[in-house]
Amino acid sequence: MARISELVHYPVKGCAGVPLSTAELTHAGIRHDRSFMVVDDSGGFRSQRKDPRMARVRPEVVDDVLRLSTDGIEPLTVKIDPDGPRLDVTLHRLPFVGVDQGEPAAAWLTEVFGSSSRLVRVPDDHRREVSGLTPGTSGFADSTAVLMASTASLDLLNGRILETGSEPVPIDRFRPNLVISGWTEPHTEDRVRAVRAGTAELGYAKVCIRCAVTTVDQGSGEKRGPEPLRTLAGYRRADDGGVSFGAKFSVTRPGVLNVGDELDVTAWGEAEQGLGERLATVLP
Repeated sequence: MARISELVHYPVKGCAGVPLSTAELTHAGIRHDRSFMVVDDSGGFRSQRKDPRMARVRPEVVDDVLRLSTDGIEPLTVKIDPDGPRLDVTLHRLPFVGVDQGEPAAAWLTEVFGSSSRLVRVPDDHRREVSGLTPGTSGFADSTAVLMASTASLDLLNGRILETGSEPVPIDRFRPNLVISGWTEPHTEDRVRAVRAGTAELGYAKVCIRCAVTTVDQGSGEKRGPEPLRTLAGYRRADDGGVSFGAKFSVTRPGVLNVGDELDVTAWGEAEQGLGERLATVLP
């Protein structure tokens, strides 16, 4: 029986993940997931693609307070402001609006990254629509609300990486929200079309095309070379050259998830691998 073995959310896009034992699942994903985003002077989002140090910034949300910590700097605690000034921001060249979280957050992040930065929050009236087989919404995620990956998929990948003489990678390289154990077939998540877990329901949107963030060690915030992208390119390549690992889901019924919850797959489909441009779509 497939079960949820890990639940993780990422309150600040690009920063460290926070493991959970239980999670409220909203239409936009696990509550607070990618609710905040770090932007530069132009409003462009900061990413581990260019700033791998983001992995060392550890966020924590308790009620209406956000706490940020990293090595060597005094932690920052700020009250979440839903009504601050609105800034025009961009995410993968798409325009959005973010609510500025004030000067103390900006100063702290500027010190961490060594260049001007600000922290913005998803506005309460955020009405983003993301595409896929099951359309949905999300906060500042790259696209769909929930990323699911299985331990069976990771086992296959790491077996192939070991054959090349390289070191295996942990699941956190892929920054999933739900890690699923119990499936014996790798990439079973690609074939799930509708699933119940806890009191929530999810609908399949698309496979996840992976980027250079997967080469960043999430503990040290340092790039570690070509894996896992090099090995994935050997057996998970899309027609345009991208590689896939994990599947993205929209939330069709909000609810509560717990580590250990069983998955009840209510609809299956064919894996999308090899469907070219459709497979390679990262953005809505």
